Amino acid sequence: MKNKNFNLVIIGVGGQGQITLLKVLAQAALIEGYDVKTSELHGLSQRGGSVEVHIRFGKEIFSPLVNQAGADLILALEFQEALRSLYYVAPKTKILINKYFLPIPGEPLISPNEILSQLKKFTSKIEIVEAAEICKKELAKEVFAGVYLLSFASNNNLIPLKPQSILKAIKKIIPEKYLELNLKTFDLAKG
Repeated sequence: MKNKNFNLVIIGVGGQGQITLLKVLAQAALIEGYDVKTSELHGLSQRGGSVEVHIRFGKEIFSPLVNQAGADLILALEFQEALRSLYYVAPKTKILINKYFLPIPGEPLISPNEILSQLKKFTSKIEIVEAAEICKKELAKEVFAGVYLLSFASNNNLIPLKPQSILKAIKKIIPEKYLELNLKTFDLAKG
């Protein structure tokens, strides 16, 4: 990734840890010597509303926002929220989706097939990971699904950051009382 910038959007609902993941990624990118810019775009995050965060890193970054059709990777922490990321998707974009559904009050649940059908109009590089289910089974907490996806992405070369750099960043950013569970989550996704 010598002369190319990396553009990542993390999307989900309030309470899924997008801002924490953003801080971890920014710290990992700094550890590796990249210029980093981040941005948080969120609405009713305290009430389960949409939360979208952007991180761009590379040799020299001027804007924190990912351009239209400019994402290299999208991490969707909630299945339906993946649809909100379409603005940033291009054929090169990889989408990593947490197989987790949060009903929207008063709205019917959008089927996974409908969501995938819409996403596939923009890119074929889509992977669904049962991060929430695995975290619930192994750690009794679905909230660690974001860290699971981050580990999955770094260990499968979807993010041009070394897993060791992300681990160092987790140790620096995550509060002590949650650190052990986050480290366990990171190890779970190594496969």
